[in-house]
Amino acid sequence: MVMIERTPGGAAALSSPLGRSTPRVSREGSPPSDPILPYLRSISKAMQELRTNPEFCQAAIEQLKVYVTECIDKYGDDYQYSTDPRLLKIWILYADAICDFDKVYKQLEEKRLFLEHALLYEAYALFLFAKGRVLEADKVYGIGIARKAEPVDHLKKMHIDFLKQLESAVEESNDDAQPKPSKIQKELNVVDPWSLSTMDSLMTKINGGGLKKFTGYYKSSKVYSGKVPLTSSLHAVKNKFIELGGRKYQIKGFCGTGAFAKLYKASIDGNSEETVALKVQKPAFPWEFYMYRQLDLRISDIQRPSYGYAHEVHVFADVSLLVCDYLPYGTLLDAINSNLVVGHQMDEVLCIYYTIEMLHMLETLHSVGIIHGDFKPDNMLVCYPSEEITDDTFRSETRTVQSQGICLVDWGRGIDLNLFPAGTEFLGDCRTSGFSCIEMQEDRTWTYQVDTFGLCVIAHMMLHGVALSIEKVKRADGSYMYQPKSPLKRYWNVELWKNLFATLLNTPSSGSDVALLRSLRRSFQEYMCSNWQLVAKLNQLLAKQKASLCSS
Repeated sequence: MVMIERTPGGAAALSSPLGRSTPRVSREGSPPSDPILPYLRSISKAMQELRTNPEFCQAAIEQLKVYVTECIDKYGDDYQYSTDPRLLKIWILYADAICDFDKVYKQLEEKRLFLEHALLYEAYALFLFAKGRVLEADKVYGIGIARKAEPVDHLKKMHIDFLKQLESAVEESNDDAQPKPSKIQKELNVVDPWSLSTMDSLMTKINGGGLKKFTGYYKSSKVYSGKVPLTSSLHAVKNKFIELGGRKYQIKGFCGTGAFAKLYKASIDGNSEETVALKVQKPAFPWEFYMYRQLDLRISDIQRPSYGYAHEVHVFADVSLLVCDYLPYGTLLDAINSNLVVGHQMDEVLCIYYTIEMLHMLETLHSVGIIHGDFKPDNMLVCYPSEEITDDTFRSETRTVQSQGICLVDWGRGIDLNLFPAGTEFLGDCRTSGFSCIEMQEDRTWTYQVDTFGLCVIAHMMLHGVALSIEKVKRADGSYMYQPKSPLKRYWNVELWKNLFATLLNTPSSGSDVALLRSLRRSFQEYMCSNWQLVAKLNQLLAKQKASLCSS
Protein backbone atom coordinates (compact mmCIF):
# COMPACT_ATOMS: atom_id res chain seq x y z
CA MET A 1 0.00 0.00 0.00
CA VAL A 2 1.18 3.53 -0.73
CA MET A 3 -0.05 5.49 2.28
CA ILE A 4 -0.41 2.95 5.08
CA GLU A 5 2.82 1.01 4.65
CA ARG A 6 4.99 4.10 4.46
CA THR A 7 3.78 5.15 7.93
CA PRO A 8 6.66 4.62 10.42
CA GLY A 9 6.13 2.53 13.52
CA GLY A 10 3.72 -0.30 14.34
CA ALA A 11 0.59 -0.98 16.37
CA ALA A 12 -0.39 -2.11 19.84
CA ALA A 13 -1.79 -5.60 20.41
CA LEU A 14 -5.19 -5.87 18.82
CA SER A 15 -7.67 -8.69 18.67
CA SER A 16 -8.19 -10.41 15.34
CA PRO A 17 -9.70 -7.97 12.83
CA LEU A 18 -11.98 -10.70 11.53
CA GLY A 19 -13.32 -11.28 15.00
CA ARG A 20 -14.12 -7.58 15.61
CA SER A 21 -14.86 -5.46 12.57
CA THR A 22 -17.22 -2.85 14.00
CA PRO A 23 -15.39 0.01 15.80
CA ARG A 24 -15.64 -0.35 19.57
CA VAL A 25 -16.66 3.22 20.24
CA SER A 26 -19.53 4.14 22.50
CA ARG A 27 -22.46 5.17 20.33
CA GLU A 28 -24.05 7.07 23.18
CA GLY A 29 -21.66 10.00 22.84
CA SER A 30 -21.86 10.15 19.04
CA PRO A 31 -24.45 12.35 17.40
CA PRO A 32 -26.79 10.15 15.35
CA SER A 33 -26.49 12.68 12.54
CA ASP A 34 -22.79 11.83 12.08
CA PRO A 35 -22.59 8.03 11.77
CA ILE A 36 -19.02 7.96 10.41
CA LEU A 37 -17.66 9.54 13.59
CA PRO A 38 -17.08 6.18 15.35
CA TYR A 39 -15.11 5.01 12.31
CA LEU A 40 -13.04 8.19 12.27
CA ARG A 41 -12.14 7.69 15.93
CA SER A 42 -11.24 4.04 15.46
CA ILE A 43 -9.20 4.78 12.32
CA SER A 44 -7.38 7.58 14.11
CA LYS A 45 -6.61 5.27 17.03
CA ALA A 46 -5.34 2.55 14.70
CA MET A 47 -3.11 5.04 12.88
CA GLN A 48 -1.68 6.19 16.21
CA GLU A 49 -0.95 2.61 17.22
CA LEU A 50 0.81 2.07 13.90
CA ARG A 51 3.19 4.90 14.76
CA THR A 52 3.94 3.83 18.31
CA ASN A 53 4.00 0.00 18.39
CA PRO A 54 6.09 -1.46 15.55
CA GLU A 55 5.89 -5.01 16.87
CA PHE A 56 2.21 -5.27 15.94
CA CYS A 57 2.34 -3.34 12.65
CA GLN A 58 0.76 -6.00 10.42
CA ALA A 59 -2.12 -6.67 12.80
CA ALA A 60 -2.86 -2.93 13.04
CA ILE A 61 -2.80 -2.60 9.27
CA GLU A 62 -5.29 -5.44 8.91
CA GLN A 63 -7.56 -3.86 11.53
CA LEU A 64 -7.32 -0.50 9.76
CA LYS A 65 -8.33 -2.16 6.48
CA VAL A 66 -11.44 -3.55 8.13
CA TYR A 67 -12.45 -0.16 9.52
CA VAL A 68 -12.07 1.76 6.25
CA THR A 69 -13.67 -0.99 4.15
CA GLU A 70 -16.71 -1.23 6.41
CA CYS A 71 -17.06 2.56 6.51
CA ILE A 72 -16.93 2.85 2.70
CA ASP A 73 -19.37 -0.05 2.25
CA LYS A 74 -21.89 1.68 4.51
CA TYR A 75 -21.39 5.38 3.81
CA GLY A 76 -19.14 5.67 0.74
CA ASP A 77 -21.77 7.32 -1.44
CA ASP A 78 -23.97 8.76 1.32
CA TYR A 79 -25.30 12.12 0.13
CA GLN A 80 -24.78 13.53 3.63
CA TYR A 81 -21.02 13.22 3.16
CA SER A 82 -20.78 14.04 -0.56
CA THR A 83 -18.63 17.12 0.13
CA ASP A 84 -17.14 16.10 3.50
CA PRO A 85 -13.33 15.94 3.27
CA ARG A 86 -13.28 13.45 6.16
CA LEU A 87 -14.97 10.84 3.99
CA LEU A 88 -12.59 11.66 1.12
CA LYS A 89 -9.64 10.81 3.41
CA ILE A 90 -11.32 7.49 4.25
CA TRP A 91 -11.79 6.83 0.51
CA ILE A 92 -8.04 7.42 0.05
CA LEU A 93 -7.23 5.01 2.89
CA TYR A 94 -9.62 2.54 1.30
CA ALA A 95 -7.71 2.87 -2.00
CA ASP A 96 -4.56 1.95 -0.10
CA ALA A 97 -6.33 -0.90 1.64
CA ILE A 98 -7.46 -2.58 -1.59
CA CYS A 99 -4.27 -1.54 -3.44
CA ASP A 100 -6.34 -0.24 -6.34
CA PHE A 101 -6.52 3.56 -6.52
CA ASP A 102 -7.46 3.30 -10.21
CA LYS A 103 -10.72 1.58 -9.25
CA VAL A 104 -11.45 4.08 -6.48
CA TYR A 105 -10.79 7.09 -8.70
CA LYS A 106 -13.08 5.67 -11.37
CA GLN A 107 -15.81 5.08 -8.76
CA LEU A 108 -15.56 8.65 -7.48
CA GLU A 109 -15.70 9.98 -11.06
CA GLU A 110 -18.84 7.94 -11.75
CA LYS A 111 -20.45 8.99 -8.48
CA ARG A 112 -19.37 12.63 -9.03
CA LEU A 113 -17.91 12.70 -5.51
CA PHE A 114 -15.09 15.00 -4.30
CA LEU A 115 -14.10 16.14 -7.79
CA GLU A 116 -13.75 19.69 -6.44
CA HIS A 117 -11.20 18.61 -3.79
CA ALA A 118 -7.49 18.98 -4.62
CA LEU A 119 -6.64 16.17 -2.18
CA LEU A 120 -8.22 13.58 -4.50
CA TYR A 121 -5.93 14.46 -7.41
CA GLU A 122 -2.86 14.88 -5.22
CA ALA A 123 -3.33 11.46 -3.61
CA TYR A 124 -4.05 9.70 -6.91
CA ALA A 125 -1.05 11.36 -8.59
CA LEU A 126 1.19 10.19 -5.71
CA PHE A 127 -0.12 6.66 -6.16
CA LEU A 128 0.60 6.75 -9.90
CA PHE A 129 4.06 8.22 -9.34
CA ALA A 130 4.88 5.47 -6.83
CA LYS A 131 3.90 2.94 -9.52
CA GLY A 132 6.21 4.61 -12.04
CA ARG A 133 3.30 5.90 -14.14
CA VAL A 134 4.66 9.43 -14.28
CA LEU A 135 2.86 10.72 -17.36
CA GLU A 136 -0.47 9.54 -15.96
CA ALA A 137 0.34 11.30 -12.69
CA ASP A 138 1.07 14.51 -14.61
CA LYS A 139 -2.25 14.17 -16.39
CA VAL A 140 -4.15 13.75 -13.09
CA TYR A 141 -2.60 16.93 -11.72
CA GLY A 142 -3.66 18.66 -14.93
CA ILE A 143 -7.26 17.47 -14.64
CA GLY A 144 -7.50 18.69 -11.06
CA ILE A 145 -6.07 22.10 -11.96
CA ALA A 146 -8.34 22.41 -15.00
CA ARG A 147 -11.32 21.69 -12.75
CA LYS A 148 -10.08 24.32 -10.27
CA ALA A 149 -10.12 21.79 -7.43
CA GLU A 150 -9.65 23.59 -4.11
CA PRO A 151 -7.25 24.67 -2.88
CA VAL A 152 -6.08 25.05 -6.47
CA ASP A 153 -2.96 27.06 -5.54
CA HIS A 154 -1.78 24.19 -3.36
CA LEU A 155 -2.45 21.71 -6.17
CA LYS A 156 -0.47 23.86 -8.61
CA LYS A 157 2.42 23.99 -6.14
CA MET A 158 2.34 20.20 -5.71
CA HIS A 159 2.34 19.82 -9.49
CA ILE A 160 5.39 22.06 -9.83
CA ASP A 161 7.14 20.12 -7.05
CA PHE A 162 6.26 16.87 -8.83
CA LEU A 163 7.79 18.11 -12.10
CA LYS A 164 10.95 19.29 -10.31
CA GLN A 165 11.27 15.96 -8.54
CA LEU A 166 10.76 14.14 -11.82
CA GLU A 167 13.37 16.25 -13.57
CA SER A 168 15.88 15.64 -10.80
CA ALA A 169 15.25 11.92 -10.93
CA VAL A 170 15.82 11.87 -14.68
CA GLU A 171 19.02 13.89 -14.43
CA GLU A 172 20.41 11.49 -11.83
CA SER A 173 19.51 8.42 -13.81
CA ASN A 174 22.00 6.80 -16.17
CA ASP A 175 19.41 4.47 -17.61
CA ASP A 176 19.14 5.19 -21.33
CA ALA A 177 15.60 3.85 -21.34
CA GLN A 178 14.50 6.67 -19.08
CA PRO A 179 13.13 9.63 -21.05
CA LYS A 180 15.19 12.79 -21.15
CA PRO A 181 13.79 15.86 -19.38
CA SER A 182 13.11 17.47 -22.75
CA LYS A 183 11.00 14.49 -23.74
CA ILE A 184 8.74 14.64 -20.69
CA GLN A 185 5.43 16.25 -21.42
CA LYS A 186 5.29 19.17 -19.00
CA GLU A 187 2.38 20.93 -20.60
CA LEU A 188 -1.01 19.79 -19.42
CA ASN A 189 -2.46 17.15 -21.71
CA VAL A 190 -5.89 18.61 -21.04
CA VAL A 191 -6.82 21.59 -23.22
CA ASP A 192 -9.80 23.50 -24.55
CA PRO A 193 -9.54 22.82 -28.31
CA TRP A 194 -11.62 25.90 -29.16
CA SER A 195 -10.08 28.51 -26.87
CA LEU A 196 -8.51 31.54 -28.53
CA SER A 197 -5.07 30.58 -27.27
CA THR A 198 -5.35 27.02 -28.57
CA MET A 199 -6.67 28.13 -31.97
CA ASP A 200 -3.92 30.76 -32.26
CA SER A 201 -1.34 28.08 -31.51
CA LEU A 202 -2.84 25.66 -34.03
CA MET A 203 -3.08 28.33 -36.73
CA THR A 204 0.57 29.21 -36.17
CA LYS A 205 1.46 25.55 -36.48
CA ILE A 206 -0.44 24.92 -39.72
CA ASN A 207 0.62 28.23 -41.26
CA GLY A 208 4.21 27.17 -40.70
CA GLY A 209 3.48 23.64 -41.87
CA GLY A 210 2.38 24.40 -45.40
CA LEU A 211 -1.24 25.59 -45.39
CA LYS A 212 -0.36 27.73 -48.42
CA LYS A 213 0.76 24.61 -50.28
CA PHE A 214 -2.77 23.23 -50.41
CA THR A 215 -4.56 23.57 -53.74
CA GLY A 216 -7.19 26.29 -53.58
CA TYR A 217 -5.57 28.36 -50.81
CA TYR A 218 -5.32 32.06 -51.67
CA LYS A 219 -4.17 34.65 -49.16
CA SER A 220 -3.86 38.43 -49.32
CA SER A 221 -2.50 40.78 -46.68
CA LYS A 222 -5.00 43.41 -47.83
CA VAL A 223 -8.57 43.90 -46.69
CA TYR A 224 -11.35 42.72 -48.98
CA SER A 225 -11.92 45.48 -51.54
CA GLY A 226 -14.86 44.09 -53.49
CA LYS A 227 -17.91 46.23 -54.15
CA VAL A 228 -20.36 43.80 -52.51
CA PRO A 229 -20.75 44.24 -48.71
CA LEU A 230 -20.12 40.62 -47.72
CA THR A 231 -21.56 40.73 -44.22
CA SER A 232 -24.76 42.55 -45.18
CA SER A 233 -28.28 41.12 -45.33
CA LEU A 234 -29.40 38.91 -48.22
CA HIS A 235 -31.50 41.76 -49.61
CA ALA A 236 -28.36 43.89 -49.97
CA VAL A 237 -26.32 41.23 -51.79
CA LYS A 238 -28.86 39.13 -53.73
CA ASN A 239 -28.00 38.82 -57.43
CA LYS A 240 -24.79 40.78 -56.84
CA PHE A 241 -21.51 39.41 -58.19
CA ILE A 242 -18.47 38.62 -56.05
CA GLU A 243 -15.22 38.30 -57.96
CA LEU A 244 -12.70 35.80 -56.57
CA GLY A 245 -9.74 34.23 -58.30
CA GLY A 246 -10.87 35.20 -61.78
CA ARG A 247 -14.41 33.85 -61.28
CA LYS A 248 -17.70 35.64 -60.67
CA TYR A 249 -20.04 34.28 -58.02
CA GLN A 250 -23.62 35.56 -58.21
CA ILE A 251 -25.49 35.42 -54.89
CA LYS A 252 -28.77 33.56 -55.42
CA GLY A 253 -30.00 32.80 -51.95
CA PHE A 254 -29.28 32.50 -48.25
CA CYS A 255 -28.40 29.13 -46.68
CA GLY A 256 -27.73 30.01 -43.04
CA THR A 257 -25.95 32.21 -40.55
CA GLY A 258 -23.88 31.95 -37.39
CA ALA A 259 -22.12 34.20 -34.91
CA PHE A 260 -19.18 34.80 -37.27
CA ALA A 261 -20.32 33.50 -40.67
CA LYS A 262 -22.95 33.80 -43.39
CA LEU A 263 -23.62 31.09 -45.93
CA TYR A 264 -24.93 31.94 -49.40
CA LYS A 265 -26.03 29.95 -52.43
CA ALA A 266 -24.20 31.25 -55.50
CA SER A 267 -23.93 30.42 -59.18
CA ILE A 268 -20.59 30.53 -61.01
CA ASP A 269 -19.97 32.81 -64.00
CA GLY A 270 -23.68 33.21 -64.70
CA ASN A 271 -24.22 29.46 -65.11
CA SER A 272 -27.29 28.54 -63.01
CA GLU A 273 -26.45 24.85 -63.41
CA GLU A 274 -23.12 25.33 -61.59
CA THR A 275 -23.99 26.20 -58.01
CA VAL A 276 -21.82 26.41 -54.88
CA ALA A 277 -22.14 27.38 -51.24
CA LEU A 278 -20.17 30.53 -50.38
CA LYS A 279 -19.24 30.87 -46.70
CA VAL A 280 -18.23 34.36 -45.56
CA GLN A 281 -16.42 34.56 -42.22
CA LYS A 282 -15.38 37.64 -40.30
CA PRO A 283 -12.73 37.71 -38.94
CA ALA A 284 -10.90 35.52 -41.46
CA PHE A 285 -10.85 31.85 -40.43
CA PRO A 286 -8.99 29.44 -42.74
CA TRP A 287 -9.16 26.58 -40.18
CA GLU A 288 -12.20 25.04 -41.84
CA PHE A 289 -10.36 24.89 -45.18
CA TYR A 290 -7.48 23.12 -43.42
CA MET A 291 -9.91 20.52 -42.03
CA TYR A 292 -11.38 19.90 -45.48
CA ARG A 293 -7.89 19.30 -46.86
CA GLN A 294 -7.15 16.84 -44.05
CA LEU A 295 -10.30 14.95 -45.05
CA ASP A 296 -9.00 14.89 -48.64
CA LEU A 297 -5.73 13.38 -47.42
CA ARG A 298 -7.06 10.84 -44.92
CA ILE A 299 -10.45 9.61 -46.16
CA SER A 300 -10.60 7.08 -48.99
CA ASP A 301 -12.02 8.26 -52.32
CA ILE A 302 -15.06 6.01 -52.02
CA GLN A 303 -15.98 7.42 -48.58
CA ARG A 304 -14.89 11.00 -49.20
CA PRO A 305 -18.20 12.39 -50.63
CA SER A 306 -19.86 11.91 -47.22
CA TYR A 307 -17.92 14.80 -45.68
CA GLY A 308 -18.42 17.66 -48.13
CA TYR A 309 -15.86 19.41 -50.30
CA ALA A 310 -14.17 22.81 -50.15
CA HIS A 311 -12.85 23.92 -53.52
CA GLU A 312 -10.94 27.00 -52.42
CA VAL A 313 -10.60 29.65 -49.74
CA HIS A 314 -9.75 33.33 -50.19
CA VAL A 315 -8.26 34.81 -47.05
CA PHE A 316 -8.09 38.58 -46.63
CA ALA A 317 -6.91 40.65 -43.69
CA ASP A 318 -10.48 41.16 -42.48
CA VAL A 319 -12.56 38.33 -43.94
CA SER A 320 -12.35 34.90 -45.57
CA LEU A 321 -14.54 33.29 -48.23
CA LEU A 322 -14.81 29.51 -48.46
CA VAL A 323 -16.21 27.96 -51.65
CA CYS A 324 -17.94 24.63 -50.97
CA ASP A 325 -20.28 22.15 -52.65
CA TYR A 326 -23.96 23.00 -52.58
CA LEU A 327 -26.53 20.21 -52.08
CA PRO A 328 -30.18 21.06 -52.84
CA TYR A 329 -32.18 18.73 -50.60
CA GLY A 330 -31.92 20.48 -47.26
CA THR A 331 -30.65 19.14 -43.96
CA LEU A 332 -31.47 16.22 -41.71
CA LEU A 333 -33.11 18.74 -39.39
CA ASP A 334 -35.42 19.71 -42.26
CA ALA A 335 -36.31 16.03 -42.71
CA ILE A 336 -37.09 15.67 -38.99
CA ASN A 337 -39.21 18.83 -38.97
CA SER A 338 -41.11 17.79 -42.10
CA ASN A 339 -42.63 14.99 -40.03
CA LEU A 340 -43.30 17.14 -36.97
CA VAL A 341 -45.31 19.75 -38.90
CA VAL A 342 -47.85 17.07 -39.78
CA GLY A 343 -47.95 15.72 -36.23
CA HIS A 344 -45.73 12.66 -36.72
CA GLN A 345 -42.22 11.47 -35.89
CA MET A 346 -39.86 10.00 -38.45
CA ASP A 347 -40.61 6.36 -39.23
CA GLU A 348 -38.30 3.97 -37.36
CA VAL A 349 -36.96 2.46 -40.59
CA LEU A 350 -35.74 5.91 -41.69
CA CYS A 351 -34.28 6.48 -38.21
CA ILE A 352 -32.34 3.24 -38.50
CA TYR A 353 -31.07 4.15 -41.97
CA TYR A 354 -29.76 7.53 -40.87
CA THR A 355 -28.30 6.05 -37.68
CA ILE A 356 -26.33 3.54 -39.75
CA GLU A 357 -25.10 6.42 -41.89
CA MET A 358 -23.98 8.42 -38.84
CA LEU A 359 -22.29 5.45 -37.15
CA HIS A 360 -20.38 4.69 -40.36
CA MET A 361 -19.46 8.35 -40.71
CA LEU A 362 -18.01 8.64 -37.19
CA GLU A 363 -16.33 5.25 -37.42
CA THR A 364 -14.41 6.45 -40.47
CA LEU A 365 -13.64 9.91 -39.06
CA HIS A 366 -12.39 8.75 -35.69
CA SER A 367 -10.23 6.04 -37.26
CA VAL A 368 -8.14 8.75 -38.94
CA GLY A 369 -7.83 11.02 -35.90
CA ILE A 370 -10.50 13.59 -36.75
CA ILE A 371 -13.37 14.82 -34.55
CA HIS A 372 -16.14 16.90 -36.12
CA GLY A 373 -16.96 18.79 -32.92
CA ASP A 374 -20.36 20.14 -34.03
CA PHE A 375 -22.30 16.97 -34.85
CA LYS A 376 -25.92 18.08 -35.20
CA PRO A 377 -28.71 17.59 -37.78
CA ASP A 378 -28.45 21.06 -39.29
CA ASN A 379 -24.84 20.25 -40.27
CA MET A 380 -25.94 17.16 -42.20
CA LEU A 381 -27.09 17.65 -45.74
CA VAL A 382 -29.58 15.07 -46.96
CA CYS A 383 -28.62 13.03 -50.03
CA TYR A 384 -30.61 10.47 -51.96
CA PRO A 385 -29.14 7.28 -53.41
CA SER A 386 -28.80 7.27 -57.17
CA GLU A 387 -29.88 3.64 -57.18
CA GLU A 388 -32.50 1.73 -55.21
CA ILE A 389 -31.20 0.45 -51.87
CA THR A 390 -30.90 -3.36 -51.56
CA ASP A 391 -29.85 -5.83 -48.89
CA ASP A 392 -26.32 -5.60 -50.27
CA THR A 393 -26.24 -1.92 -49.27
CA PHE A 394 -26.37 -2.98 -45.63
CA ARG A 395 -24.07 -5.97 -46.02
CA SER A 396 -21.30 -3.77 -47.44
CA GLU A 397 -18.56 -2.42 -45.18
CA THR A 398 -18.14 0.75 -47.24
CA ARG A 399 -20.41 3.66 -48.02
CA THR A 400 -20.49 4.74 -51.65
CA VAL A 401 -21.79 7.71 -53.60
CA GLN A 402 -24.56 5.43 -54.89
CA SER A 403 -25.78 4.63 -51.34
CA GLN A 404 -24.91 7.87 -49.54
CA GLY A 405 -27.68 9.20 -47.32
CA ILE A 406 -26.16 12.24 -45.58
CA CYS A 407 -23.20 14.57 -46.05
CA LEU A 408 -21.51 16.10 -42.99
CA VAL A 409 -20.47 19.75 -43.43
CA ASP A 410 -19.39 22.78 -41.37
CA TRP A 411 -15.91 21.85 -40.16
CA GLY A 412 -15.16 25.08 -38.31
CA ARG A 413 -15.06 23.29 -34.94
CA GLY A 414 -13.24 20.24 -36.29
CA ILE A 415 -10.40 18.80 -34.20
CA ASP A 416 -7.29 17.28 -35.77
CA LEU A 417 -5.91 14.93 -33.11
CA ASN A 418 -2.60 14.72 -34.98
CA LEU A 419 -1.85 18.30 -33.88
CA PHE A 420 -2.01 17.35 -30.18
CA PRO A 421 0.26 15.13 -28.07
CA ALA A 422 -0.82 11.50 -27.85
CA GLY A 423 -3.31 10.95 -25.05
CA THR A 424 -4.58 14.54 -25.01
CA GLU A 425 -8.09 14.97 -23.65
CA PHE A 426 -10.24 18.05 -23.87
CA LEU A 427 -12.12 20.39 -21.59
CA GLY A 428 -14.43 23.06 -22.93
CA ASP A 429 -18.06 23.36 -23.96
CA CYS A 430 -19.27 23.32 -27.56
CA ARG A 431 -21.92 25.86 -26.43
CA THR A 432 -24.53 24.41 -28.77
CA SER A 433 -27.79 24.13 -26.85
CA GLY A 434 -28.77 20.51 -26.33
CA PHE A 435 -25.53 19.12 -27.80
CA SER A 436 -23.05 19.54 -24.90
CA CYS A 437 -22.00 15.99 -24.07
CA ILE A 438 -22.31 14.62 -20.54
CA GLU A 439 -18.63 15.22 -19.89
CA MET A 440 -19.02 18.90 -20.83
CA GLN A 441 -22.08 19.21 -18.62
CA GLU A 442 -20.15 17.77 -15.69
CA ASP A 443 -16.85 19.56 -16.41
CA ARG A 444 -15.03 16.31 -17.17
CA THR A 445 -12.55 15.61 -19.93
CA TRP A 446 -13.78 14.29 -23.27
CA THR A 447 -12.56 13.24 -26.69
CA TYR A 448 -14.85 11.47 -29.15
CA GLN A 449 -17.93 11.90 -26.91
CA VAL A 450 -18.57 15.33 -28.43
CA ASP A 451 -19.52 13.49 -31.65
CA THR A 452 -21.13 10.35 -30.25
CA PHE A 453 -23.35 12.35 -27.88
CA GLY A 454 -24.45 14.39 -30.90
CA LEU A 455 -25.38 11.14 -32.63
CA CYS A 456 -27.50 10.14 -29.61
CA VAL A 457 -29.27 13.52 -29.63
CA ILE A 458 -30.04 13.20 -33.36
CA ALA A 459 -31.30 9.62 -32.97
CA HIS A 460 -33.55 10.78 -30.12
CA MET A 461 -34.85 13.70 -32.19
CA MET A 462 -35.68 11.37 -35.08
CA LEU A 463 -37.45 8.86 -32.85
CA HIS A 464 -39.25 11.15 -30.40
CA GLY A 465 -39.33 14.50 -32.20
CA VAL A 466 -37.74 16.25 -29.20
CA ALA A 467 -34.23 16.90 -27.89
CA LEU A 468 -32.51 14.31 -25.71
CA SER A 469 -32.95 14.59 -21.96
CA ILE A 470 -30.85 12.20 -19.84
CA GLU A 471 -30.98 10.79 -16.33
CA LYS A 472 -28.35 9.19 -14.13
CA VAL A 473 -29.35 5.79 -12.72
CA LYS A 474 -27.63 3.43 -10.32
CA ARG A 475 -26.52 0.00 -11.50
CA ALA A 476 -26.70 -3.16 -9.41
CA ASP A 477 -22.95 -2.94 -8.68
CA GLY A 478 -23.29 0.57 -7.23
CA SER A 479 -21.86 2.39 -10.23
CA TYR A 480 -23.89 4.81 -12.32
CA MET A 481 -24.95 4.99 -15.94
CA TYR A 482 -26.74 7.53 -18.12
CA GLN A 483 -29.84 6.85 -20.17
CA PRO A 484 -32.56 8.81 -21.98
CA LYS A 485 -35.52 9.85 -19.85
CA SER A 486 -38.03 9.20 -22.63
CA PRO A 487 -39.10 5.54 -22.79
CA LEU A 488 -38.80 3.62 -26.03
CA LYS A 489 -42.07 2.63 -27.69
CA ARG A 490 -42.80 -1.07 -27.37
CA TYR A 491 -43.29 -1.57 -31.12
CA TRP A 492 -39.78 -0.26 -31.89
CA ASN A 493 -36.74 -2.51 -31.86
CA VAL A 494 -36.17 -1.69 -28.20
CA GLU A 495 -32.99 -3.73 -27.67
CA LEU A 496 -31.32 -2.14 -30.68
CA TRP A 497 -31.95 1.42 -29.50
CA LYS A 498 -31.36 0.62 -25.84
CA ASN A 499 -27.92 -0.76 -26.68
CA LEU A 500 -27.07 2.30 -28.78
CA PHE A 501 -27.88 4.79 -26.03
CA ALA A 502 -26.43 2.71 -23.19
CA THR A 503 -23.16 2.29 -25.08
CA LEU A 504 -22.63 5.78 -26.45
CA LEU A 505 -23.81 7.69 -23.36
CA ASN A 506 -21.39 5.79 -21.12
CA THR A 507 -18.19 5.65 -23.16
CA PRO A 508 -14.91 6.56 -21.36
CA SER A 509 -12.69 9.35 -22.72
CA SER A 510 -9.56 7.30 -23.20
CA GLY A 511 -8.92 5.04 -26.17
CA SER A 512 -10.43 4.65 -29.60
CA ASP A 513 -14.17 4.15 -30.08
CA VAL A 514 -13.89 2.78 -33.62
CA ALA A 515 -14.51 -0.90 -32.75
CA LEU A 516 -17.49 0.10 -30.62
CA LEU A 517 -19.02 2.19 -33.42
CA ARG A 518 -18.44 -0.61 -35.90
CA SER A 519 -20.18 -3.13 -33.65
CA LEU A 520 -23.21 -0.86 -33.23
CA ARG A 521 -23.38 -0.18 -36.96
CA ARG A 522 -23.34 -3.89 -37.79
CA SER A 523 -26.13 -4.59 -35.31
CA PHE A 524 -28.36 -2.07 -37.10
CA GLN A 525 -27.33 -3.38 -40.53
CA GLU A 526 -28.08 -6.96 -39.52
CA TYR A 527 -31.56 -5.91 -38.46
CA MET A 528 -32.19 -4.23 -41.83
CA CYS A 529 -31.06 -7.41 -43.62
CA SER A 530 -33.31 -9.61 -41.48
CA ASN A 531 -36.46 -8.76 -43.43
CA TRP A 532 -36.68 -7.73 -47.07
CA GLN A 533 -39.80 -5.72 -46.33
CA LEU A 534 -37.75 -3.28 -44.24
CA VAL A 535 -35.56 -2.40 -47.24
CA ALA A 536 -38.59 -2.07 -49.51
CA LYS A 537 -40.26 0.23 -46.99
CA LEU A 538 -37.09 2.31 -46.71
CA ASN A 539 -37.03 2.96 -50.48
CA GLN A 540 -40.66 4.06 -50.36
CA LEU A 541 -40.04 6.39 -47.41
CA LEU A 542 -37.00 7.99 -49.05
CA ALA A 543 -38.91 8.64 -52.27
CA LYS A 544 -41.77 10.19 -50.31
CA GLN A 545 -39.41 12.35 -48.24
CA LYS A 546 -37.52 13.55 -51.31
CA ALA A 547 -40.74 14.60 -53.01
CA SER A 548 -41.93 16.36 -49.88
CA LEU A 549 -38.74 18.32 -49.20
CA CYS A 550 -38.17 19.26 -52.84
CA SER A 551 -41.67 20.67 -53.16
CA SER A 552 -41.51 22.68 -49.93
